[in-house]
Amino acid sequence: MLNQTTVTEFLLLGVTDIQVLQPFLFVLFLAIYSVTVAGNGAILIMVISDPRLHSPMYFFLGNLSCLDICYSTVTLPKMLENFLSTHKAISFLGCISQLHFFHFLGSTEAMLLAVMAFDRFVAICRPLHYTLIMNHQVCTQMALTVWIIGFSHALMHSIMTSRLNFCASNQIHHFFCDVKPLLELACGNTELNQWLLNTVTGTVGMVPFFLILLSYFYIIVYLFFKTHSCSMLHKALSTCASHFTVVVLFYVPVVFIYIRPASSSSMDQDQIIAIMYSVVTPVLNPLIYTWRNKEVKGTLRRVIRRSL
Repeated sequence: MLNQTTVTEFLLLGVTDIQVLQPFLFVLFLAIYSVTVAGNGAILIMVISDPRLHSPMYFFLGNLSCLDICYSTVTLPKMLENFLSTHKAISFLGCISQLHFFHFLGSTEAMLLAVMAFDRFVAICRPLHYTLIMNHQVCTQMALTVWIIGFSHALMHSIMTSRLNFCASNQIHHFFCDVKPLLELACGNTELNQWLLNTVTGTVGMVPFFLILLSYFYIIVYLFFKTHSCSMLHKALSTCASHFTVVVLFYVPVVFIYIRPASSSSMDQDQIIAIMYSVVTPVLNPLIYTWRNKEVKGTLRRVIRRSL
């Protein structure tokens, strides 16, 4: 079936049309992007270079840092360019590519957070079998699986969206190309696309979330009945605190956007919420994981001492 699209480019209207704010927002988001790349890049380098961090937990943390760098890179550079440009255009191919990689990396991160929760469950509830269950081969297979599923899920959206007929306005009320804003511009029948967004994307997002909740439920029950020392209980829960904080920061805005019915009046709210999970969360993840993590902080100190 041939692509009937008559629109060759889209205009990203961005977060605001107030020209006075554009330079300030450029500096703000440039700083956020720089900290995101530097912070997650530092964690990735430490996980790779330090043998003390060659464990399943840090292997998945390295994957998360890689995802956060790429996730921010999908949207922020184009946003920064548009702050300084009067013609905020993106080609049709560029728009579909941005949509694809945004959903690819976002869905992969959702599933990776579930894998990290399972890792914590095994470490706390099955400590004697931890090295056997979470061996290097299993960890690699789990990581590859979530990356492949994420790519396949995004490919579905990019193909289905690219086949829509965009014959009306080409103005996207967002700072990047996403499925919901593009469906607002489509002229033809979008019921299948909407169903895929609600059902498939909802499943890809919510199944990992429920698995995370299930993992933490078993961890809490196990600790409540098996651990009689308050200090041991606090130590075990503190190892999960960073991961649970990241889960909350990622899932709350995602659920708010993709579970609600689409409406044009909600686009401004969607942009603010999208900034939370696509810009703010990636920059906070390195801070959250290093704030109370002695191993990462120790490695960071050694790296700084060697560089001085």
